[in-house]
Amino acid sequence: MINVILVDDHFLVRDGIKALLEDQTGITVIDEASNGKEALEVVSKNKPHILIVDIRMPEMNGIEVVSEINKHYKDVKTLVLSMHDSEEYVVKSIQAGADGYLLKGASKEEFLKALNKVASGGKYFTGDVSSIIMNNFVNGNITKTAGLQKETKELPFKLTKREKQILILVLELKNNKDIAEELQISNRTAEVHRFNLMKKLEAKNLMELTNKAKEHKLT
Repeated sequence: MINVILVDDHFLVRDGIKALLEDQTGITVIDEASNGKEALEVVSKNKPHILIVDIRMPEMNGIEVVSEINKHYKDVKTLVLSMHDSEEYVVKSIQAGADGYLLKGASKEEFLKALNKVASGGKYFTGDVSSIIMNNFVNGNITKTAGLQKETKELPFKLTKREKQILILVLELKNNKDIAEELQISNRTAEVHRFNLMKKLEAKNLMELTNKAKEHKLT
């Protein structure tokens, strides 16, 4: 059972999310809050598995709430649900320790996917938000990411010239087809190079690959 607390200063928003979640097996909304300070109070009493929180609220905003939760209730996961896709809000949420960031315009399917992913210990960032995060990793603007950026032991990465070319293109968020066209190789060859690169750097996803490339100055 996933226990959820909803935090939003709009009753109708909370009511709509609650109605959606109550139709799902294995998910229970155990409490609600209408502002940041109230959110911390109900979390201290109930210890939910996941806190779904808006950003712009009275008393204390959602980013401040996430930061406090990350400091004092590390077992509580946080999913930011906001109408804002601005780079400033996204970066500050990640720096505060948010486990996920989803836009209020997301579909029901994506919302439930994000909720379950975060509740199970994973990270979830909707498409446009992922691009912002990747760009900020590359530019070095995100330095503390509460689990997204972890310490990595120094490894003797020995990339071939072709792998370095592939790495640069991957970090530019180009897909296998784009890489194949730019390097004049087949799609299958681009796919194999990309797979080998991820394996060599022990990266499970693009975010880890970006982090390691920056940390070990591979480009």
